[in-house]
Amino acid sequence: MSKEKQKDRVEKQPKDQIKSKWPDWLFLRRPPAFLDPIRRLFEPPHRLIGPYVKKGQVVADLGCGSGYYTLPLTELVGSEGKVYAVDLGKKCIQALENKAEKRSFHNVEAHASSASDVSFIKDRSVDFVLANGLLCSMADHRQSAVNEIKRILKSTGQAYISLGAGPPFGFVDRAEWEQILEEFRVKQGGSYKEKWAVVSVKQD
Repeated sequence: MSKEKQKDRVEKQPKDQIKSKWPDWLFLRRPPAFLDPIRRLFEPPHRLIGPYVKKGQVVADLGCGSGYYTLPLTELVGSEGKVYAVDLGKKCIQALENKAEKRSFHNVEAHASSASDVSFIKDRSVDFVLANGLLCSMADHRQSAVNEIKRILKSTGQAYISLGAGPPFGFVDRAEWEQILEEFRVKQGGSYKEKWAVVSVKQD
């Protein structure tokens, strides 16, 4: 195949399916769990999620890793609430399940899955979605993940969406970020400089 044909083929691909020249594993790396105590000094999990989560709610942590935010979410919703934890890394999910078991948290449902397919979560059943640094780490199927967030959120629900970094260290550029936010009602944040937003579903 000629270089011109290869170029045409890439340009015809959907934007969210064009892979970056950077290796995928680079974006899947997270701080190791043993650094969590230090991380909490600079990024206290309750400070980020506390204002949006109440007891008895159903929440989803998409791109949960080994549970840095998942376990605090579980504390906030209490035994009467529920937390879906989703991550593509099977080892992360296993580590999270072990932590939840040690702390006798029985309301965490963990899945080794892409955020682009959370079909195990019912439509309009989630009060709060945390997608912290999720989309910028997805080489493809980002639009599918956005669609899933919209599908599972209740009409009264909220989602916290953030980007860890823009290109070349992340996959989402300014134009795509603005396009993503157009699909929601933005309640807080939203600028590409801030790279975070609290959103809700648009009402028909």
